[in-house]
Amino acid sequence: MRTAYKCRAYPTPDQVELLNRTFGCVRLVWNRTLAERTHRYRAESVRTSYRDTDAALTGWKRSEELGFLSEVSSVPLQQALRHQHTAFRNFFAGRARYPRFKSRTSRQSAHFTRSAFRVREGELTLAKTSDPLRFVWSFDKAVLATLSPTMVVVSRDPDGRWFVTFAVDTSGPAPAAPTTGAIGVDLGLTHFLVTSDGERIANPRHLVRKARNLARYQRRLARCQPGSRNRRKAKGKVARAHRKVRNARRDFLHRTTTRLVRSAQVIAIEDLNIAGMVRNRHLARAISDASWGEFRRQLEYKCDRAGRTLVVIDRWFPSSKTCSTCGQRLAELALSTRHWTCSGCRTRHDRDVNAAKNIIAAGLAVVRGASDDACGADVRRRGSSLPLSATKQEVRAARHSA
Repeated sequence: MRTAYKCRAYPTPDQVELLNRTFGCVRLVWNRTLAERTHRYRAESVRTSYRDTDAALTGWKRSEELGFLSEVSSVPLQQALRHQHTAFRNFFAGRARYPRFKSRTSRQSAHFTRSAFRVREGELTLAKTSDPLRFVWSFDKAVLATLSPTMVVVSRDPDGRWFVTFAVDTSGPAPAAPTTGAIGVDLGLTHFLVTSDGERIANPRHLVRKARNLARYQRRLARCQPGSRNRRKAKGKVARAHRKVRNARRDFLHRTTTRLVRSAQVIAIEDLNIAGMVRNRHLARAISDASWGEFRRQLEYKCDRAGRTLVVIDRWFPSSKTCSTCGQRLAELALSTRHWTCSGCRTRHDRDVNAAKNIIAAGLAVVRGASDDACGADVRRRGSSLPLSATKQEVRAARHSA
C-alpha cells in the first residue's frame, strides 16, 4: 500500500521563484492540452492519446513562444499529462466528471518522481535547485532516516502556505487488536451521529461558527479593486478563514472515526445519497458542512487498516420507520417527528436511536450471511416478538409524537 507524509515546507526566495514558475508551467501544459484535446474531439470526434500529448509538449518546448517550458524540470510537466490522461479515462468510464481547467488562484502543486529529486540524510533536493528544501518533519524520526519515497509533491495553498508530501510504498500497518463490539451509526444534522448504544455526538457546525468572520472578509474582498495588492491581501484572509474551518472539520472527523474503529469490531452505516440531498437549497450548506462523505471515506480506509468490518446498509432500508423491538413498520414518519410509539409492542422510540439499532441489526445479518441485500427482514431483534418475514410485513397505523 502507499502511505503519504505531508509536512510544512519553508522554501528560500530562490526556490519560491523556481517553484512558482514550475506551477505556472504545469498549469499552462494542463490547460493548453485540455483545450486542444477538447477542440479535436468536438471537431473530428477523435480522442487524443498520451503519446499525442507527449509529442505536442516536445514541440512546445522547441517553439519560440513556449521555449520557457525548458527552464523548469520536465518531470512535473510529464506528470500533468499523465494525470490528465487518467482523468479522461475515468471520465469515459463514468467514474468522474469532465476535467476542468486549472486556475492560478487555487491550490498549486507539482509532482516529482524519483528522477527529479534526491533524499539523503533527511534532506530533500529537487531538480533544478542546488540547496535542499527545508521542511519540518512531525512524524517518527526513524521513518525519516529510512525514507525512500517514490514521489514527492510540492504544493502551495491559496493562503500562501507551502507543503511537501512524500509518497512511500509500504507493506501496510499491522491490524489492531480484535474486539467483540458492534455498533450502528445514524448520521444527522442536529446530532452529527447517534449510535445504537444511545451515544450522541453533537454537530460542531464549523462553518456556522466562522460565518460572520468569513462574510466580513468576503465583503472586504468584494470592495477591493481587481488586480490590486489590497485585493490579493483580502483574498489571502478569505483563504485563511476557509483553512481554519477545513482543519477543524478534518480534526473532528479524524477523532470521531478513530474512536469508532477502536471501540467496535463491526460498524454499520447507511448508504446516504449525499449528491441528491445537497440539491435541497435549504439544507445544502448544513449537509456539506457535516461532511458525511468524508466521514464514510475515513471509516472505510481505517477499518481496512485495522481489520474491522464496515457494513454499508442500502439507502432504501426503512431504519427510522421500523420498530427495533418487534419489527413493526410505520406507514409514514415525518421528519419533524423525533419520538414515536409502536402500536404492536407499545415501545416508545427515539427516532435516531431506533434507526441506529436497526442499522446494526441489518449489519450483523449481513456479517452472519443471513441477508444478502440488507433489507432488514429476518433480522434478530431484541424482545420476545419475532420479526415478520419480508413478504408478510404489513403497514399498520402507529402512534407517534413530535
